[in-house]
Amino acid sequence: MNPATGEQMRVLLFTGKGGVGKTTAAAATAAAAAARGSKTLVLSTDPAHSLHDALGVPLGAGPTEVDTGLYAMQVDTQAAFERTWREVQSYLLTVLERAGVDALQAEELTVLPGAEEVLALLEVTRQVTTGPWDLIVVDCAPTGETLRLLALPEALSWYVERVFPAQRRALRAIRPLLSRVSGPAVPHEDVFDAVERLHRELLAVRAVLTAPTTSVRLVLTPEAVVVAEARRTLTSLALYGYRVDALLANRVFPSSEDPFLAGWAAAQAVQLAAVRADAGSLPVLEVPYRATEPVGLAALTELGQALYGANDPGVVLPGAPVGGPELLTVSRTTDGFELSLALPLARRSELGLTRSGDELVITVAGHRRVLALPSALRRCTVAGAVLTGGRLVVRFEPDPALWRQP
Repeated sequence: MNPATGEQMRVLLFTGKGGVGKTTAAAATAAAAAARGSKTLVLSTDPAHSLHDALGVPLGAGPTEVDTGLYAMQVDTQAAFERTWREVQSYLLTVLERAGVDALQAEELTVLPGAEEVLALLEVTRQVTTGPWDLIVVDCAPTGETLRLLALPEALSWYVERVFPAQRRALRAIRPLLSRVSGPAVPHEDVFDAVERLHRELLAVRAVLTAPTTSVRLVLTPEAVVVAEARRTLTSLALYGYRVDALLANRVFPSSEDPFLAGWAAAQAVQLAAVRADAGSLPVLEVPYRATEPVGLAALTELGQALYGANDPGVVLPGAPVGGPELLTVSRTTDGFELSLALPLARRSELGLTRSGDELVITVAGHRRVLALPSALRRCTVAGAVLTGGRLVVRFEPDPALWRQP
């Protein structure tokens, strides 16, 4: 919510395979929205920042005014990493150095791959909760990194809520003894506090990114390899609970009498037809291949206005689902319950489903999500599952040994 106006703040996440033009699409969307009067912030969490190149202005770690109503920033991922990970990193450095690891090597070993991109999302949450914006446009890292970081908050929750408390209690009980033997290699409370703080912050990130006011826009080019990845990404985003409200097909060749260009246009037309068939009701917006690269505010604003036409770039676009269908639902049936999870374009051959205690583990094309089952379903057994209509439907029947009717 915008603290200044009290209105709901919109958040748009742009991602796509590297090189498809997601930064240009994000910047053009922000520029067009600002031109319509929305106070807009566009920020980059991609470590390979190119937002400043697209806008043609220098950017820093805080919002910079580009034009009336339009602000931009490039998140300092290293600073975010330092603020959040410092206590844990210091402990790990101590352990490694006591084990004889060279100080420089120890420093490198304690920098988690991908952690900087994940922690950059903390800045998105801060801007959402404290900023004066109507719209925040996020230029995310390429698809693979984005999916990894979007999955982290829930994955860390599983560890902190189930494994972490037991470890903390055990170490608290035996720390006096271990300290005499191991010295500073035994983690102190501030290390546990740092992990719990990171957990709380990432839960806040997930709450913002899965809110009904947040949407993902997936950028692609009409090429077979890119379209195949976009197809998998649509499924994976739904698996992790993120809403997609549009696909943006970039660099679309116009029709031409030139044989070379005509060949490209024909090949792209085949891919675009497949994209539209896969997208269903989702809008598919096309960005024509332009003679010159859209760099600078004027060019980006023009591109954004051409892309969205009379529609406000910041709102859910015509044709996109509004508030539904829900990604995850649980409903009562005549003989038990059904859990239904949206998995658009998923293939049965790529799907894995297992029950582990009070959790349901779902795997789709190498992406994994652990769902904590509601209380009623914990007292049931899995009776079957089917993939139908772009949804995974899991049937549960009450376990007589556990179920008690109210």
